[in-house]
Amino acid sequence: MSDQTIRPAFSKWPDYNRRLLEVVAALNDEQLAIRPSPDRWPIWATVGHLACQRVFWLCDFAGEAGAATTRFTNAGHDCPGDDDLENVLSAGQLVEALDSTFRIVESCLDRWTLDMLGEEIRRPEWDDTWVHTRGSVLQRIFSHDVWHCSELSGTLGSAGLPQMDLWD
Repeated sequence: MSDQTIRPAFSKWPDYNRRLLEVVAALNDEQLAIRPSPDRWPIWATVGHLACQRVFWLCDFAGEAGAATTRFTNAGHDCPGDDDLENVLSAGQLVEALDSTFRIVESCLDRWTLDMLGEEIRRPEWDDTWVHTRGSVLQRIFSHDVWHCSELSGTLGSAGLPQMDLWD
């Protein structure tokens, strides 16, 4: 059995989150309202959705603590984009949301071990299809973050704004 945490496997994730925070913090309300296309969410909703899904998967699904320290205490039913396009979030609110939800990610990176990644988590009270390993939950959240960071970068570039660079 290994008691080594999984943090080394996700060593760049904190950098990606920091770069996302920096890009979002620099956007004004008009820029946050930009949509990549008419049928897609505005930037503020996409970034809010990214943060809210961290809470859904880690707290609601995997049972980790921390949802109460975020603005997403009802992540399963009240996420920006998915459920709410009315309550527009400012850059400051998004930065706070990214910061507070990443603290939950950090906690998992510091406590979860390689041996824990194969553990199955089940939520039969939702329905029988809600079965995932801890590893698949973490991979889902990481890839979801990167997906939306890429989407954000493309949207910003199309609008002539500085893009997010994950590779520096």
